Amino acid sequence: QVQLEESGGGLVQAGDSLRLSCAASGRFAPNSAMGWFRQAPGKEREFVAAITSGGSAVPAESVEGRFTISRNNARNTQYLQMDNLKPEDTGVYYCALGRRTNIETMRTAAGYSYWGEGTQVTVSS
Repeated sequence: QVQLEESGGGLVQAGDSLRLSCAASGRFAPNSAMGWFRQAPGKEREFVAAITSGGSAVPAESVEGRFTISRNNARNTQYLQMDNLKPEDTGVYYCALGRRTNIETMRTAAGYSYWGEGTQVTVSS
């Protein structure tokens, strides 16, 4: 059984930074893709960023240039560095892990089999 545990969320002001972490435990393929999604109140869950086991990053257009995804395969951990945060970045951020797949599938929730419980990020104006 794979478990994902997010940490690092919080309440910040617009323009501030936060770093989210996600630690994976259990048995999974070393070439698994990892990703971040977020969900704002009343909205659908949306793709934020993903990263392959080789370190290739796939950011959403809405966060490109502000958010940086990375991973440490030795620690089974991925990170999301969020800079210049905006109020519209507010939401619950979910960590996800899935099989190695193509970039387009990595942008969708269907590309992931395992999910964390989420961490709240609130950005005030």
